[in-house]
Amino acid sequence: MTTLTGRTALVTGSTSGIGKAIALSLARQGCRIMINGIDGARALETAREHMLAAGAQEVASSDHNLLEPEAAGDLVAMTNSTLGGLHILVNNAGIQHVAPVDSFPDEHWDRIIGLNLTAPFRLIRNALPAMRAAGWGRIINIASVHGLVASTNKSAYIAAKHGLVGLTKTVALETASEPVTCNAICPGYVRSALLESQIVDYAAAHDLELEQAAKSFLREKQPSENFVSPSDIGALALFLCSDAAAQITGTAFPIDGGWTAA
Repeated sequence: MTTLTGRTALVTGSTSGIGKAIALSLARQGCRIMINGIDGARALETAREHMLAAGAQEVASSDHNLLEPEAAGDLVAMTNSTLGGLHILVNNAGIQHVAPVDSFPDEHWDRIIGLNLTAPFRLIRNALPAMRAAGWGRIINIASVHGLVASTNKSAYIAAKHGLVGLTKTVALETASEPVTCNAICPGYVRSALLESQIVDYAAAHDLELEQAAKSFLREKQPSENFVSPSDIGALALFLCSDAAAQITGTAFPIDGGWTAA
């Protein structure tokens, strides 16, 4: 693996789960890391300590709320000024709401599209000048298997994730002649806070114990019948930042236990 010492990475939603696993994978290769999350000062400080222990060259943190229109530009500017540049952008922050399309609330639609699609667009728009100035860049959008296929009752999330895959391809084409790549990672079910509430609801609806519900929930979609590990996603993100991936761009990578193979 090519060392990333001297590179700076901004990873959104990086105080826990997938985002933290990706940030740790980059930290272990000597990256400078900008952590971002809205879980509070303690969560940011804990994540910061973990990044430093993993080997990050330098770590800063931000509680910018990416639903706010100016937050993306401010966060990129802060990363540049605090950590001396921006080479890697990982758009990971996301939210979810489950409801039938004919009763889906406007406020949830707006928030999901805002954080899962509009915020990555704004961050990419603001990050590209720094990457071009550095002569090197990697943009990784954490989409979802739901950026490739649909499920019921997730209209906003699926619209946003399909849009994020489309945005990935457009940015890749626009930067194809430059040393900047843009790819999407499309995880299947990860045992995360985002999914846990759905498993709880599934257990209640089917009168199952929680772990029985989790297995049944998996069986419906994910042929491996195993959850995707955040560390597996971190390893894929790290590969996409390596020199070996210099000609991989505009691609959406499923990591889904066979979900999209059918």
